[in-house]
Amino acid sequence: MLPVAILAGGLATRLRPITETIPKALVEVAGKPFICRQLDYLRHQGIRKVVLCIGYLGEMIEQLVGDGSQFGLEVTYSPDGPVLLGTGGALKQALPLLGEYFFVLYGDSFLPVDFAPVEKAFFDHKKPALMTVLENANRWDKSNVLFRDGELVEFNKLAPRPEMAFIDYGLGVLSSQILEPYPPGQVLDLAEVYHALSIKGQLTGYEVHERFYEIGSHSGLKETETYFNEQR
Repeated sequence: MLPVAILAGGLATRLRPITETIPKALVEVAGKPFICRQLDYLRHQGIRKVVLCIGYLGEMIEQLVGDGSQFGLEVTYSPDGPVLLGTGGALKQALPLLGEYFFVLYGDSFLPVDFAPVEKAFFDHKKPALMTVLENANRWDKSNVLFRDGELVEFNKLAPRPEMAFIDYGLGVLSSQILEPYPPGQVLDLAEVYHALSIKGQLTGYEVHERFYEIGSHSGLKETETYFNEQR
């Protein structure tokens, strides 16, 4: 399986006051830090290598997770440095640790899907990037993907349109080449990269059917806690 980059560097302002003293990755969900739930899950998926892109209070994540051996994983770290680089900038910085192809996972998302067919679809379609998409119809967040007849026509997070019934599910597969044109050390949103790729017809869409869980907001955290409590 490909390595996974986890984007865990943001300020998590929507979760304050919880995140005034800890990063979002360490927020407890049903009695366990969220990052531990993510890493356990990745090991069960057959993942072996994880790169944590860290920023705000990232040293606290590093202290807890260490080298990943307690999770049966090899974990390395790519810190943003003095300036938070955004999701795209953090990935650009982490490229030397990731290799040519890799999964991307948001640090506040739990996605109950099988990674293996997603990886297969990426290589089968021979495009430089893949985005998993869910038919959302604005249920869990604002829909931002035009996905038609199995093809991703456009992703637009900044200016979603009524005909966009799908949403970025939160798991992607990328080729490192798509980030080469962007200068290192600069703030960049991955959403900008995805949008540009979609307009050029270089972004594959892979439809999933299980809802996602996230801890980016207090309401999302509550739903995610309920999910894990029900899994016990």
